[in-house]
Amino acid sequence: MAKLEIRNLHVALEDGTEIVKGVDLTVSANEKHAIMGPNGSGKSTLAYALMGHPAYEITEGEILLDGEDVTELEADERAHRGLFLAFQYPHAIPGVTVTSFLRSAINAQRKARNGGEDDPIPIPEFRKSLLEAMEKLKVPRELASRYLNDGFSGGEKKRVEILQMAMLRPRIAVLDETDSGLDIDALKIVASGVNELVGPEMGALVITHYQRILNYIQPDFVHVFVDGRIVAEGGPELAHRLEAEGYEAFTPAGVGGGETS
Repeated sequence: MAKLEIRNLHVALEDGTEIVKGVDLTVSANEKHAIMGPNGSGKSTLAYALMGHPAYEITEGEILLDGEDVTELEADERAHRGLFLAFQYPHAIPGVTVTSFLRSAINAQRKARNGGEDDPIPIPEFRKSLLEAMEKLKVPRELASRYLNDGFSGGEKKRVEILQMAMLRPRIAVLDETDSGLDIDALKIVASGVNELVGPEMGALVITHYQRILNYIQPDFVHVFVDGRIVAEGGPELAHRLEAEGYEAFTPAGVGGGETS
C-alpha cells in the first residue's frame, strides 16, 4: 500500500529563513488529506519541498515514500517513485504539445522503473488510455494537440494537471491549491477526477486555504497549518469549523477544542 511519511520536517529558503517548522504527517493510499492554512503559512513551501524543489532546503527531518527515504533525491527521482505535484500555477511549455509531454513523461517513468532499459509505451495503447482519460475528465480533445498550458484558461490548466495524474497514476498526489482560479464548473470536474483516482493504489494531499473545494473532495483528515506548523487535526468537521471561525481561532493563543496535533 502506498504511503507518504513526513517526519519532523523543517524547510528553509536559500537565505536560511525557516518556513516549515517541524511537520509530522502520514498519507496512505485510499486516503484524502487536506491541509488548510492562511496565505503565507508555508503550505506551498511544504508542497515544493516534498517534491524536491531546489530553492527549498530541508534542514531537518525526513520524507519517506513506501518506506524509502527520498529526502535527498532529485525531483524526477521522486516522481519516478510515484510522487506527484499539481501546481497552483502550472507553467506553460511552448513548443511541446500535451500529447507529447504526457507520452514522454510516461516513457521516462517506465524506463526508470525498468532499471534504465527503454520501455516505451506502444502508441495505440497510449492513445487509447489518453482518449479514455480525457473523456472521463471532460478534457476537450483539442487540448491534446495544443502546447502545454500555452494560452490555457485557469480551468484548462487544472484539468490537464488532473489528466497528468490520471495518465501517470502516482502513488501519492500532492495538489497545491488546485482550486485557485477555478469557476464552479471547472472545480466540480477537477474534484470529480481526484475522487475517481484516489483508491487502493493512490492517496492524496490537498492543500488549500478555502473550504470550498472540500465540498466536492471530502477529506478523511483535515490538518490546520499556521506559521509553518500543523496546529490542529480532525475530520471533515474541522474544515467547517474553520469556515465558521477563521484561522485566528487556531493561532497559538486561540487553539482549542480538543483537536490539537
